[in-house]
Amino acid sequence: MSAETPLPPPQPTEEFRPHPAVTRLLVTDFRSYGRAALEADARPVVLIGANGAGKTNLLEALSFLSPGRGLRRARLSEVVRRGASAGWAVAATVNRGDDAVQVGTGLVVERGQPSERRTVRLNGAGASQADLPDLLSLAWLTPQMDRLFIEPASGRRRFLDRLVFGLDPAHGRVASAYEKAMRERGRLLRDGPRDPAWLAALEETMAAEGVALAAARRDFTARLGAALELGIGPFPRAGLALDGVIEGWLEEMPALAVEDRFRAALAAARGRDGEAGGATLGPHRSDLAVTHVAKDMPAAQCSTGEQKALLIAMILANARLAAARAGAPPILLLDEVAAHLDEGRRRALFDEVLALGVQTWATGTDASLFEALEGRAQFFTVAEGAVSPR
Repeated sequence: MSAETPLPPPQPTEEFRPHPAVTRLLVTDFRSYGRAALEADARPVVLIGANGAGKTNLLEALSFLSPGRGLRRARLSEVVRRGASAGWAVAATVNRGDDAVQVGTGLVVERGQPSERRTVRLNGAGASQADLPDLLSLAWLTPQMDRLFIEPASGRRRFLDRLVFGLDPAHGRVASAYEKAMRERGRLLRDGPRDPAWLAALEETMAAEGVALAAARRDFTARLGAALELGIGPFPRAGLALDGVIEGWLEEMPALAVEDRFRAALAAARGRDGEAGGATLGPHRSDLAVTHVAKDMPAAQCSTGEQKALLIAMILANARLAAARAGAPPILLLDEVAAHLDEGRRRALFDEVLALGVQTWATGTDASLFEALEGRAQFFTVAEGAVSPR
């Protein structure tokens, strides 16, 4: 699908225009915290503290307000505070206009032992992780993501899928259905029985969901590329392209024809896939190719600072896109981002956040890096397992 007309950039304004925001956060037995609470409003939040004080732990707690394993991708049992007798819990108040929703999530403890499952409650009623995207979306940047462009393609796929998911919550269901069918097919090919009808049914699911997955990625990548073309202040423009067999077929033929071709290819590859231990063809092998447009250079060959700037440009363009398309940009979790930017780019980042009206939770060890936000954001000190207003 071709990209639509590029979106006009938001105009900076002194008046902050709030979108969905977390106005209360309570964590219990979570990482370094026995219990900590924070009251906020819809403006950007800045968490200041020494290294190891627990700033990133608060961002991780917030990241569990979306489906999955959080910004560290940790095993859920690893998040429990050392020495705690039960599981961890995160509770939050999410304001959406005039509505306030109480959301809670925590680790399920079974027979006195932490499991790898978590519960979700909305306004006191039982819910599931699949309900969370209807409440709010989140996007994040962490120091670990600085290697995104030089590490294996799996990280870039997860990054892309999380952005797609923010605009289209159904994308998560499609990805889960595809991966479930792929795992089951791989198990049958490896361990048997290789029942043709059973395999054909799984390949039918893989073809339908896999093509839908690839098509959603293509559509989103085109839209994000259009938003990036407008430029984000002094941040470099990122060029985006999807590199994958299924995506290539979608360039050549209708989606239904691609499903037929993918299904036939899976059936023909059963022997090879059985030996390989998994599917050798599909959107699970696709990659997001990113280039520094002005330098005509792959992001992987750019300097560390340029790679960071490209990532920030992509995150901000996604927030701009979400604000225009869905009416609500994601809450941004920015871990130690300001420390790696020069003054011009820091100011451009803050101006864009304020213009979009997006709540941003940023961490840093040096409050002076956030001087441009004085009077326009709320500052907290994080120290010794406690959070307090500055």
